[in-house]
Amino acid sequence: MKKITVSDVSLSVLQEEKQPLTFREKLNIATLLDGSGVDYIELPVLLNEKENAVVYRTIANSLQNASVLVSVDNIDAIDSAYASICDAKQWGIKVVLPVSTVQMEYQYHLKSAKMLDKIKAICLKAKEKTNNIHFVARDASRAEDGFVKEIAKILNEIGVQSITICDDAGVYFPEDFKNAVSEIKNETDILVFVQPNEKLHMAAASALEAIKAGADGVKCAENKNYLTIDALSDVFKVKSFDMQAECNLDSTKIHKIVQDILSKKQAETEQTVQNINLSGLDENATINDIANATKTLGYELTSEDNGKVFEEFKRVIAKKGVIGAPELEAIIATSAMQVPSTFHLVNYVVNNGNIITATASITLEKNGEKLSGVSTGDGPIDAAFHAIEQIVGHHYELDDFQVQSITKGREAVGSSLIRLRANGKLYSGNGVSTDIVGACIRAYVNALNKIVYEEN
Repeated sequence: MKKITVSDVSLSVLQEEKQPLTFREKLNIATLLDGSGVDYIELPVLLNEKENAVVYRTIANSLQNASVLVSVDNIDAIDSAYASICDAKQWGIKVVLPVSTVQMEYQYHLKSAKMLDKIKAICLKAKEKTNNIHFVARDASRAEDGFVKEIAKILNEIGVQSITICDDAGVYFPEDFKNAVSEIKNETDILVFVQPNEKLHMAAASALEAIKAGADGVKCAENKNYLTIDALSDVFKVKSFDMQAECNLDSTKIHKIVQDILSKKQAETEQTVQNINLSGLDENATINDIANATKTLGYELTSEDNGKVFEEFKRVIAKKGVIGAPELEAIIATSAMQVPSTFHLVNYVVNNGNIITATASITLEKNGEKLSGVSTGDGPIDAAFHAIEQIVGHHYELDDFQVQSITKGREAVGSSLIRLRANGKLYSGNGVSTDIVGACIRAYVNALNKIVYEEN
């Protein structure tokens, strides 16, 4: 039987739809997908590089089974995208560009000939990093007749692995996917993937017809407008023999599991924050309310630390009137488990630019001895974290990472909140500085000192 590749684009779709997810939620989604049998997990175009490069690197390094693809839509994005995933076990680059006349002209002000040149140029540049290059033809269902086939021929000649036919407009019938796949497969050797739309409620049927016509892969997402992996799994369960095809999806594991984390868990998180705000954390909150709230956020504090958090909470609530989860986490980071500092930050030097790899040199002091670490990374913050890990000789799981400005203007003060996980427990650290990188380093060291104190 023919092996069909299954790729999940949930994280890309969520970013396109501007649905915010925390670092932990993104990592949980990727981890669940990795265990469900999907072959590829696709990451969206890298935005807000300083923060998301760390997120992407962590996700990429956590995958044990699936390959990770990171998206690019211009030549300048290739280097940073490559740096964010190149340490993964299996990885590739996905070039994403529109191919319909309306989208090419609206987004890029290009006609088909110029877009073809742009696609070729980006793919060739990406091939300098890896041969595992995939092209996604956005809005392919509205492209001019023959244009997608023309793109496929060029991509096949330069060695791109696959082309994806996307029905973003939701106008393709199953027969249309069949014809589109057949047209490309009859004239090229390139792998053809399809990304059906559920707008007409025929995504599963479209995937079935595409596979029967010779498609090599199907792309899914846990979203109402897309074919989900559990729906695709059902198709293979019933029609695998008819299609003479099989995939790696484990139907016993995936049924609704990803849907749960995308919808229920996020809804529960938001509801938890709402409940805390509305029914607990106001001026009438008791120390037990605060203890329960901190436990809900994942912290296990001693009675003494709960008391410290409660005292700081009372001071803050008098000014704010209501406290949400982000504010409570900041209070925990600054008030709870304040321990003697094992490591002190002496100095740091960070170099970064658009034509160099970010490097960080950090010196910490421990028991009067100065310890230094030098490392590179996907941006200055990632490089700094790696330099600290080099000094302490241990890698801690980064559970959450937040950066925000707490004052305005050119001399704004930045605050960073870091959550590290060690031995199953969460340790938060807070850092404040006019330099965002410095704030992140101080936050990491603050959390690190809490871990070291408890371990000793």
